[in-house]
Amino acid sequence: MRRERLGEKKGVMILAAGAKGAVGSTVAALVAALQEEGDKSSQCLTTRGYLAGLMETSAVAFGGWDTKPHSLQEALERQGVIPREIWSRYRGLLEKMEVFCEPRGITLGEKTERIQEDIVEASSRYPWAVPVVVDLLPAFGRGTWPDFGSPGELMSMRSDSLTPDLPYALAATRMGVPFVNFTSNPVEHDLLVREAIANGAPMAGRDGKTGQTYLKVVIASALKARSLLVEGWYSLNILGNDDGRNLSREEVASCKLENKTRVLEEVLGYSLGDRHRVRIDFYEPRGDCKEAWDAIDFSGAFGLPMSIRVNLMARDSILAAPMVIDLARWMVALKQVGEKGLIGDLAFFFKRPLGESPPATFHEQLLALDRLALKIHQKWESHEEDFTHI
Repeated sequence: MRRERLGEKKGVMILAAGAKGAVGSTVAALVAALQEEGDKSSQCLTTRGYLAGLMETSAVAFGGWDTKPHSLQEALERQGVIPREIWSRYRGLLEKMEVFCEPRGITLGEKTERIQEDIVEASSRYPWAVPVVVDLLPAFGRGTWPDFGSPGELMSMRSDSLTPDLPYALAATRMGVPFVNFTSNPVEHDLLVREAIANGAPMAGRDGKTGQTYLKVVIASALKARSLLVEGWYSLNILGNDDGRNLSREEVASCKLENKTRVLEEVLGYSLGDRHRVRIDFYEPRGDCKEAWDAIDFSGAFGLPMSIRVNLMARDSILAAPMVIDLARWMVALKQVGEKGLIGDLAFFFKRPLGESPPATFHEQLLALDRLALKIHQKWESHEEDFTHI
């Protein structure tokens, strides 16, 4: 039997559920830029340093699934995240990216099988790449898992009664394909995690930490390091894209708001109760240019009060897209060295990091990435040394 050399698959194929949304289409454009320009367009990728020497930045492909019938170029035009004069440079590469239609099927099993077939087809087009399924679907709220006695019983359930993310997550984990949950949707059931471990698939999630919550972790970690007591924290998000419109519905925003609230308690080590408030408001003129306001009250010696005000003017999808590519590259490297199941050391990327004892503070999260990168490089080098002695 031929032994596969580590790194024979030298790239990553991102398969995004929700490929033509604001984040998905921005990822597609950035992938095209990396294919065309390589290192010139990779300055926004943190894995340039962490995974240096393991894969080329230009070795990346994009595809996935979406309900929308129009092309990726039209999606970029409609979303309006990237000016046309920028994304049109890569029109030829964007035209070659294949996005499948939403899988059809009455049962969860039927939909899952269709997605698995799509993954096989996409993999045949890019034999040099490891596929990674990334969940970029809209938030759907808290949701609940149905009662089922066995995996077979679950697969026979009607798909329209289940969360739309589920068939993608199941298809990936059953095939041993890495899975990233960038949404706030709670799809990481024990069954999925067991499937991932049994089939050698790493998983990462949940809820990408792009802008305001990223800075919240940084500032809260700094205040904690100085033993300054946080007395209250008010956060407001204003955004006008499809994500903002969807999150303006209270029942849909519940998981997102819970994740944004919970992350502060995990960093500080204590709860502020109703003195920590988070709001998400839809304001259409903002589009994808999210605005975030934070009012932070804290005290120092003698209990004397102080405060910080933060106003972030950011481009939501522009912040998210490099993170998606970074996470996909981490997943490929982890898959190649045999890591599987939930990877808690990728907490840096998420509001609600999952896995075994995920680090909470900013400093701890950076140290976890250092350790993870070191582990990957050591395993990679060890495998290469073993291979040269065959």
